[in-house]
Amino acid sequence: MGFRKGFLIAFALLLAVSPLGDAVAQRAKPRAQQTDIIRAIRVEGTHRIEVDTVISYMLIKPGDPYDVFRINGSLKTLFATGLFSDVSFRREGDTLVVKVIENPVINQVAFEGNFKIDNKDLAKEITLRARIVYTRTKVQRDVKRILELYRSSGRFAATVTPKVITLPQNRVNLVFEINEGEVTGVRRITVIGNRHFKDSRLREVIQTEETAWWKFFTSEDTYDPDRINFDREQLRKFYLSNGYADFRVISAVAELTPDRKDFFVTFTISEGPRYKFGTVVLKSTIRKLDVKKLARNLSAKKGDWYDANNIEKSIQKTTDAAGSLGHAFVEVRPLIKRDRKARLINVIFLVRQGPKVFVGRIEIVGNTRTRDSVIRREMRLSEGDAFNTSKIRASRRRLRNLDFFKKVEITNQAGAAADKTNIKIEIEEKPTGELSFGAGFSSEEGALGTIGLREKNFLGRGQDIGISFTLSQRSTEADLRFTEPYFLDRNLAAGFDIFRVSRDFDNESGFEQRTTGFRLRMGYEIIEDLTQRLRYSLQSDSIRNISSTASPIIKMEEGSSLTSAIGQILIYDKRDDKFDPSSGYFIKLDTDFAGLGGSERFVRARLTGGYFVPLGSDIVLSLVGEYGIVQGISGKSVSLSNRFFLGGNNLRGFESGGVGPRDLTTDDSVGANQFYAGTVELTFPLGLPKEFGIRGRVWSDIGSAFGIDATAPGLVDKATPRVSIGVGISWKSPFGPIRVDVGIPIVKQSFDKKQLINFTFGTRF
Repeated sequence: MGFRKGFLIAFALLLAVSPLGDAVAQRAKPRAQQTDIIRAIRVEGTHRIEVDTVISYMLIKPGDPYDVFRINGSLKTLFATGLFSDVSFRREGDTLVVKVIENPVINQVAFEGNFKIDNKDLAKEITLRARIVYTRTKVQRDVKRILELYRSSGRFAATVTPKVITLPQNRVNLVFEINEGEVTGVRRITVIGNRHFKDSRLREVIQTEETAWWKFFTSEDTYDPDRINFDREQLRKFYLSNGYADFRVISAVAELTPDRKDFFVTFTISEGPRYKFGTVVLKSTIRKLDVKKLARNLSAKKGDWYDANNIEKSIQKTTDAAGSLGHAFVEVRPLIKRDRKARLINVIFLVRQGPKVFVGRIEIVGNTRTRDSVIRREMRLSEGDAFNTSKIRASRRRLRNLDFFKKVEITNQAGAAADKTNIKIEIEEKPTGELSFGAGFSSEEGALGTIGLREKNFLGRGQDIGISFTLSQRSTEADLRFTEPYFLDRNLAAGFDIFRVSRDFDNESGFEQRTTGFRLRMGYEIIEDLTQRLRYSLQSDSIRNISSTASPIIKMEEGSSLTSAIGQILIYDKRDDKFDPSSGYFIKLDTDFAGLGGSERFVRARLTGGYFVPLGSDIVLSLVGEYGIVQGISGKSVSLSNRFFLGGNNLRGFESGGVGPRDLTTDDSVGANQFYAGTVELTFPLGLPKEFGIRGRVWSDIGSAFGIDATAPGLVDKATPRVSIGVGISWKSPFGPIRVDVGIPIVKQSFDKKQLINFTFGTRF
């Protein structure tokens, strides 16, 4: 046995190293592998998809050896196509059988239960459409997108349930069943960490508001995460402008209430100490640059409370001033050093030579409607100009102020050369058309209604065109207006108005006045806060339907007159808010000269001014005065339609036209050639939450109207002042501003017409 075993081993070794052994091995190897070759691939279950298409996605082909790794890869690849809901492999001898179940094709996509968002808007947001292959992954992705759409509109309780309706020929109808739920409001806003400002004051700073029953015309009380991020920035700006240089928002957390109807929003802040400006110095490393001249442009002043806005204003003004002195490439960098013990912030504005970089190319993207020229004319930089970051900021602000765009982003990128930089302007447009309706009531006009149509970016040219109609118990008015903000490609706003007004003066003077005409106008800025507007007007005034018992002075005016006049308005305005000022002042001079043709000959001037002083938290003292005079020229007297009428809104406690020259025989007001009016008013909160928008006031008015060219037997004309005192209340309601004043004349004439309550109410929506 030992000899035999040894012989076999020796023979095997001989075969392994000899050519004969190689031949035996080569013949044995194919036999071993022949059983692992895939000779054919058979696909089962296809109806819509070609067999060759299925095989093309696979990693294994006929003639390839059977490989588990390739089989698994083919399985993943077929699933990844999204064409199949199930795929399986099995082997029948040397044939690989692939069994697939095709995903159905969508026949129709429908939405049910949606009322707040239209089907068209929902269809734009999803990816599934008719004739697209249905997959669960795509459905879940679309459900998520629909939920995001509802949450962006404040409906966090919305639910979406996809339902599939099976149809013949492997087709399905897909239905998204939507439960929109109620708007998710903000039940409470809490601020933690504030010691110097009350929660109520900080709630005024942020845009998000607490939900209340009267806020059904606003969406600011619905929860919006983007708005919360904006509120963080608003809080930061507020504190930094009030001296709190170390302020920071630690967190802003929104918690959904258990009933999923509202959110609790909590801002956690760290105020830090309050600082004042210490030393404010301007230094320059540039030779021949007059530092004293530049220092005049610093808005930051020693001893003032620290204000980050003044830092930014100082940088911009200093950069612009250096450029006007011939130094285009300057950099103004504020070096801030805190003195925490003394609570002072010392600032050194360092002016140094900046890199000599020029604007290469300005690229605008995202404007599908607005023309490039409209955007470029708002830019403070052009191709070839010296690059200036302060002018970039000013350009961004001007573009945003157009109110044509949702988003404006300006970035600079490397240019073709080292000294070139390209500017990229990315914008997102928004609708600029407005259809407005209005309703209201006033003690002068009675019930009134308005309708208007306006387009602020007509044909993408930046032009403003509008038409409006107003109808009240005492007047009707139609107005067509057009404004070109850059007339002749210059910074001149030009436009025209075409108007027709009919007004009933039966209560005051027993006549009806109808005015038809047009006006050409142009406006421009002389310097910052000082503007001038020029105009030419041509109008026809008709005095008609005169009462048989009217004054002879009014009867003399029956008929039509034509007024051709040029005029101007010069305004210097330093108010913090033009509509609801709390500080600052303004002065306005309005003049007209009539006599360039037509039948009327007069000069007219009105001077108006106001001064507003904050006396405490939300308490404002205002002083407003006005004087007007009109004088006939070339032997012409002033007609009824060009005289002044005093009372009502401009002299409370008296009726409209209740003060001034009057025919006692007929008790008609006939207008005056001169008037003056003044108001002292103190407005204050009533202790109600600020979000109510309700404020009280006490006031005193003084004024008089006097002087008239005409005469009549019963005419009285006294220039003595009339004085009234009163109280009032105003409400910024969801329907619009409401004002109620109760006035009592304390100095008056016996023939004056009194009015105890003056009430105005109006809205536009």
